[in-house]
Amino acid sequence: MKEWRVVASPCNNVCRIDDASGWCVGCLRTLDEIAAWASVDDDERRAVLAELPARREQLRSLRRDRSEESPSP
Repeated sequence: MKEWRVVASPCNNVCRIDDASGWCVGCLRTLDEIAAWASVDDDERRAVLAELPARREQLRSLRRDRSEESPSP
């Protein structure tokens, strides 16, 4: 019997890894999490999804810090 997955991927087709964090700027997953997504169970998927809001805030903070460090033209 085929197991149906109910936890969808957070991918939004904005696939670029942020050098500072190591997260995709679109879905906020690591490359390892992206690669494993199809083979992990829904509990593992939910665990990754639970991390994303905090990662989003951390990435915003990193971007803010980078913009403050950049000299204005």
